[in-house]
Amino acid sequence: MSHRSEFERMKEHHGFLHSAGRLPATLLGLLLGLLLVVLVPASGRAADASAPPASAPAAAAAAETIRLWPGDAPGALGSADHDIPVVAWWPAPVGAKPTAAMVVCPGGGYGGLADHEGSDYAKWLNSQCISAFVLRYRLGSKGYRHPIMLGDVSRAMRLVRAEHVRLGIDPERVGVMGSSAGGHLAVTLLTHGDEGDPAAADAIDRQSSRATLGVLCYPVVSMLPSNTHSGSKKNLLGDNPPEELERELSGELAVNDTTPPVFVWHTVEDTSVKLAGVLELAAALDRHKRPFELHVYEKGRHGIGLGFRPYDGFTSERLHPWTVECRRWLVERGFTGD
Repeated sequence: MSHRSEFERMKEHHGFLHSAGRLPATLLGLLLGLLLVVLVPASGRAADASAPPASAPAAAAAAETIRLWPGDAPGALGSADHDIPVVAWWPAPVGAKPTAAMVVCPGGGYGGLADHEGSDYAKWLNSQCISAFVLRYRLGSKGYRHPIMLGDVSRAMRLVRAEHVRLGIDPERVGVMGSSAGGHLAVTLLTHGDEGDPAAADAIDRQSSRATLGVLCYPVVSMLPSNTHSGSKKNLLGDNPPEELERELSGELAVNDTTPPVFVWHTVEDTSVKLAGVLELAAALDRHKRPFELHVYEKGRHGIGLGFRPYDGFTSERLHPWTVECRRWLVERGFTGD
């Protein structure tokens, strides 16, 4: 049995360079190209009738942890936990099957994994009758570099589809969600996903890694020097990566005519991850006539997540307003249990 195919496909595929044309020169020019920008004042909270309380108590823990590969993962540097990519399965409430699913990529600058952007998001997704698969992907802080991370999230998408019957998942409704550097990993999947290899010996590798849709929370978008998050870039690409690779992994340049629908939000107050990258991503989606929704809030520090932590499934009035808008968007796309 071979587990090389995903890693080899990543290496071969990412010699290809996407280009979305010349970027607008100023943020004003970018804003003119956007479909929707919403500015919300600091005091906004999600105490809104459009965001009903959770349909079931939040689960205390994931139901199952699933290894992405039964043996050593492609490119593994060892056998410690951080060398073994897994997904933690948080199933939607019983009676809502088959459900949509979301592969969740926590942030952490490609150097760590923020739990509140993983398990808390999973609990919130469960409250919308969406199953969640929180990804523990391999990290630059442990010696890994691109394309390992993309290989991990791609494998997670394929695994959920390959085991959709056992997991109670609709394989046509599998999305990806990410925050900060996890948002970069999500947008990389959204722009580089593929249909799988029908000739692969491993049945999982025959499945598509393309997401049905994406949810991006204050994402790192660009690897270009002017708009990147330097720590994430170093952990992902190492020191002095070639310009071609920087451009290939910049979401604003990688958007294409098949990029799935995207919900993206950010805050003006977040100085850790530049808003400019998100605006350029939205402008690129607009140029390619891809469905998207953008919300920019005035206040909110980096890493705000759901607005408070830990999420207990009962205090919806404390949730950040983005959850209201995202829920509506997911309902419109047939992704919730509504």
